[in-house]
Amino acid sequence: MVERPLDLSAVKAFVAIAEMESFTRAARAMQSTQAAISLKLQRLETRLGCRLVERTPRRVRLSPQGSAFLDHAVALLDMHDRALASIATRRERLRIGISDHVAGPELPVLIARMNAQDPHLLIEIRIGSSSDLLQGFDRRELDTVIVRHHVERDDGQLLTKDRFGWFASPYWLHRADEPLPIATMAEPCGVRALAGTLLDKAGIAWTEIFVGGGVAAVSSAVVAGVGVAALAHRMVPFGAIDIGPRLGLPQLPRLPIMLHTRVGDDRQRAALAALSAAYTIASPA
Repeated sequence: MVERPLDLSAVKAFVAIAEMESFTRAARAMQSTQAAISLKLQRLETRLGCRLVERTPRRVRLSPQGSAFLDHAVALLDMHDRALASIATRRERLRIGISDHVAGPELPVLIARMNAQDPHLLIEIRIGSSSDLLQGFDRRELDTVIVRHHVERDDGQLLTKDRFGWFASPYWLHRADEPLPIATMAEPCGVRALAGTLLDKAGIAWTEIFVGGGVAAVSSAVVAGVGVAALAHRMVPFGAIDIGPRLGLPQLPRLPIMLHTRVGDDRQRAALAALSAAYTIASPA
């Protein structure tokens, strides 16, 4: 035989009566009436088969059975409240990694777009190098990564191809008798490796003048007039100019931006679509 579960509202009424030692104050605290509180207690006592509260002309006190039941009643209500809170506050999490060369100045707008798509989705974004993010994706630390294409991988979805150039401050002057000063990101960085390879093949002497921990640092070095940096056009700091044609620097190829994801949930897919749509354009011929 399956026993009927306890009525939690009746248990709550009993606890209120026990703590306040008054039906009147308990009814006021529960925004109810004294008659309703009394009825709840009566039903609980009937369910338990014993009297929980003893009434006297001057006060309300617990019976021995009521005293024994009180701690369990409080624990039951606390467990119930915590169970509800865990569901109410739980948010589905979407962990995204975005390459530093990809996350551009429009990232705040993209985050706002994702939040508008699903305000209750917890979005976690990690910025880093493409190789580090791909390793995190393979270790299942990230659900989705948007990164530069790695030649050793043939998975992923092409979102777009970024146009690159050699950028410097308009006030920077190149000394022809000195190696080209390059501002770049620290290893591992695919753009850094590509820029060095192209300069070497073109027979152009160069030297690293600044190594930054991210695109923002490299862009700051460009603005400061320290040297030249290979940057995507949409990542260019305000005022910087493409000096590649003027100096005869090798043309930088368009570099693919790839989406790698294992997201299958409809909510996460919708939010991810709002993000990736910002990058998705027709690839040039």
